Amino acid sequence: MTIRVDRRKFLMGSTALAAAGAMGVMPAWAQSEDLRLIFWGGQARADRTNKVTDLFEQAKGGSVQSEFLAWNDYWPKLATQTAGGNAPDVIQMDYRYIVEYAKRNAIAPLDEFVGGALQLADFDQDQLEGGKVDGKLYGISLGANSVAMLMNVTAFEEAGIEPPTNDWTYDDIMTMGEAFKAANVRGGMKLIADGSYNEPMLNNWLRQKGKELYTADGKLAFEEADMVEWFKLWQTMRDAGVCVAPDEQALDTGPLESTMLVSGKAALLPANSNQLVAFQAIMQDKVDMVGHPRIAPGAGGGHYRKPSMFFSVAASSANKERAAEFLNFFISDPEAAKILDVERGIPCLPSTRDVVAPILDEQNLIALNFVSNLGDLLGPLPPPPPAAAGEIDLSLLRVIGQEVGFGARTPEDGAAYFVSEATAILERAA
Repeated sequence: MTIRVDRRKFLMGSTALAAAGAMGVMPAWAQSEDLRLIFWGGQARADRTNKVTDLFEQAKGGSVQSEFLAWNDYWPKLATQTAGGNAPDVIQMDYRYIVEYAKRNAIAPLDEFVGGALQLADFDQDQLEGGKVDGKLYGISLGANSVAMLMNVTAFEEAGIEPPTNDWTYDDIMTMGEAFKAANVRGGMKLIADGSYNEPMLNNWLRQKGKELYTADGKLAFEEADMVEWFKLWQTMRDAGVCVAPDEQALDTGPLESTMLVSGKAALLPANSNQLVAFQAIMQDKVDMVGHPRIAPGAGGGHYRKPSMFFSVAASSANKERAAEFLNFFISDPEAAKILDVERGIPCLPSTRDVVAPILDEQNLIALNFVSNLGDLLGPLPPPPPAAAGEIDLSLLRVIGQEVGFGARTPEDGAAYFVSEATAILERAA
């Protein structure tokens, strides 16, 4: 899904978080049995989450006060709360930001609770490793997911075209796109949304070339020539009319309702496997998913089982052990599992998966099977992105990608500027 954050809001959030690191995290309120929880997501996620907090309160006593925001608003608010020493006890955390929050001492290592409040003996090892920074555990994965291409199956049926499979390639986008255009589905639906400034799709493409976005020590892991090739690839699609035009793509402002899939402007959309349920809930057409295209027949390794999100504990929390108990309840209680199913990803405990699998509806079962059967598309988990990765994605890649799309920059100029500015951002952050 394409998500945009206003640059000023993003930088305000980053500044607040930096201030928190500089000042040291202020002490929280007096210890009690009560917890505060913050997460991003929509109303459907909030309803599930609040049902589980109710279960926890019934089982363990105390209260859990929760707050949720859209992704665009979440990070600036969390950073501001953290800077003020008033971060909620339990924080929903993303793989791209966990390093930054850990290194600024904004979230607490959880190792002291493992074997006690946190029972992780059977937890999926790759998901456990994904929550570690410098060897310490800072986040408990709430589910495994993978990038995926969501597809409007109904639109493919109307076009008389077979939907793609996990064997499809970027060349197939052109072939299918021309056939889709000729079918004139619903007066001009394109085959695919513009993915040129979708960071996960770029990352998947680079990984198939044996590269990554970032090195383990926080530098760019690709060359300017790679970005030129990437921007040219999408320029070719735009020129051929097989992907969404830039003026329409710009209408995607973040909410699912504004995406090219939901608005009916594209039949394919780069997203995440755990988003299938949310998309299907607001679409009448049948939605399914497939892997990202291969750079060549037989090429693989671009996907990985990413922790969809974590729960972390604020370093300022006076209730860290209580918060750890809540985390353990959230990932392992059978009744909680039935409520949560796979909305946040595939559960990371075998016992939880066993509870969930028999009760899944069609969309959730599709997601579970997709993540469990990636085959040769699956590669190793990449290093956690550096602290400045969020700024590079939200305030640089998306801006430059749009400028190239509108013709304000050539692919060569856009690539050179992107690599230069991304390198400077990483150097400043280091």
